Amino acid sequence: MKLKIVQAGDPVLRQSARPLSRDEVRSGSVQQLIELMRETMRDAPGVGLAAPQVGEPLQLVVIEDREEYVVGVPPERLAERERAPVPFHVLVNPRLSVVGPALGDGSRLFFEGCLSLAGLVALTPRAHAVRVEALDENGDPVAIDAEGWYARILQHEIDHLHGRLYVDRMLARSFMAEASFARHWRTAPVADVCAALGIVPDRPG
Repeated sequence: MKLKIVQAGDPVLRQSARPLSRDEVRSGSVQQLIELMRETMRDAPGVGLAAPQVGEPLQLVVIEDREEYVVGVPPERLAERERAPVPFHVLVNPRLSVVGPALGDGSRLFFEGCLSLAGLVALTPRAHAVRVEALDENGDPVAIDAEGWYARILQHEIDHLHGRLYVDRMLARSFMAEASFARHWRTAPVADVCAALGIVPDRPG
């Protein structure tokens, strides 16, 4: 069974989600929601899913970046993105802090998509390194230090819990259909994409 992923324009995507108590995390209803979110994320497929994306304004995300998602991506592009597989895990009430500068040398620019903006992608700046403190699926505290693509996933999903979408952060000139991205830019270095599209990376648009 999978859940319906709501699309941009649904009010729940622009609301701040509420935190969960440890007892709520361990409840049957939230445990079932976690399982359904995992199935929905894998079916999409996606590398993360936040509860607001399935219509639940709760501070809950599931994350998993599988090896098969990058089949066909050249090794040099994976190295550029610092992307490696991430096992399935759950974060509840996550608190994210940037490690090092958030802008300039501390940020990285790559394409992002979102299951709630189906068929669209854009270059989106994100901090290179972050630390996240949260509860896991058992209500126990966890801390994660992440860099590269994993840090990007964390920032993207936790943004959802505060009513933010990647389009709030993207470089507008890079906004495009996913089909165009796949045809023209999927294996291109970001610097080449920026040059071709007339983008100055340190300025919006």
